[in-house]
Amino acid sequence: MTHESKRIYGWALYDWANSAYATTVMAGFFPLFFKAFYSADTDATLSTAQLGVANAVSSIIVVLLAPLLGAIADAGGIRKRFLLLFAFLGILMSAALALVGKGQWELAAFIYVLGNIGFMGSNIFYDAFLPSVTSEERFDKVSGLGYALGYLGGGILFALNVAMVQQPEWFGLADAAAGVKASFVSVALWWMLFALPFVLWVKEKRNTRKIGTVTLTVLGYRRLMRTFHKIKHLRGLFLFLVAYWFYIDGVDTIIRMAVDYGMAIGFEAGDLIKALLLVQFVGFPATILVAKLAQMWDTKKAIYLTLGFYVLIAILAAFMHDVSSFYLLAAMIALVQGGIQAMSRSYYSKMIPAEYAAEFFGFYNFLGKFATVLGPLLIGAVALATESSRAGIASVAVFFVIGALLLYMVDEKAVAEEVRGAMR
Repeated sequence: MTHESKRIYGWALYDWANSAYATTVMAGFFPLFFKAFYSADTDATLSTAQLGVANAVSSIIVVLLAPLLGAIADAGGIRKRFLLLFAFLGILMSAALALVGKGQWELAAFIYVLGNIGFMGSNIFYDAFLPSVTSEERFDKVSGLGYALGYLGGGILFALNVAMVQQPEWFGLADAAAGVKASFVSVALWWMLFALPFVLWVKEKRNTRKIGTVTLTVLGYRRLMRTFHKIKHLRGLFLFLVAYWFYIDGVDTIIRMAVDYGMAIGFEAGDLIKALLLVQFVGFPATILVAKLAQMWDTKKAIYLTLGFYVLIAILAAFMHDVSSFYLLAAMIALVQGGIQAMSRSYYSKMIPAEYAAEFFGFYNFLGKFATVLGPLLIGAVALATESSRAGIASVAVFFVIGALLLYMVDEKAVAEEVRGAMR
């Protein structure tokens, strides 16, 4: 295996590693276990609010820290150190969830917030390594590989975890609750084990100057302010970030709408878990396919394809009524969800200087974490105006249309030249 191949697979396998947390903990078991076990004696509505606050707090903390930490990491050449620090936090907190007792919702929520910060924080620096591990002409393929392996790795462990919960006696576990706790520990072990290729194979050029922590923080802050000032005047890059904000808001809204829709038509927890597994295993080949299409056409055309598919999803979702239609919706989302995220990351990477990658991805993730703000508001407003929740669901299509129109005005090569010129 060549040095470049090692770098690429070491980088991509980190997605395989930490996607287990996103699938088993964030999307799969923690929301259900929080309500049934950690908040067993709490009103269902209140426990939902508590979980919502925990998610919001972790996102806000990452949003506020991302750009500054990115600037500090770029200035000091310590992206890898930050990635591993956040990863260690996420791994530790995932295992710690197994120690929380029944009814201890405050402790569970606190550990979950820290775990989310570890997961989301490490992803900022993970994204920023893409320009360092391969050449620009391979961004689409490598970015797609990362997301695809994330779906597959997360899906494999989640399938095992589902078996641990549904058939705990197969694993020598006392009951389903013990199965969930063991699943949290398995996520920590999986994340730690499969992060090792990244640790061993992905190198970073370190700053040869010894800079103190305070000095480095000041340098990072100054660098951040300089970049923020410049981004406001970089029309092309700013246009892309606004386009991304619109359509990723639509993507996240569709995901949440699908879960709410499943609950509304009477899905059991087991049905939702099956739908999540379907998304994982369909998402793996679908993401690779979208990456190949991007290489055959170009990245922007691949993003257009996924946006068009999302418009279709939003419209068809308004006409779905039964369980089979929900699974169809989940499969359709899986066809493009990884693709649009992977190609957006690749497209953005082509426009930014590699030496400022963590800082620029700080802004990118800043917008990503603020997604799903406009979507729910639009759904509510349209539903009230038309007295039809189905019209509200279909209205999400407008975000993909706006995102596509703004994206049309972006020329990545011209933007890349403009950004590199401004950052000299």
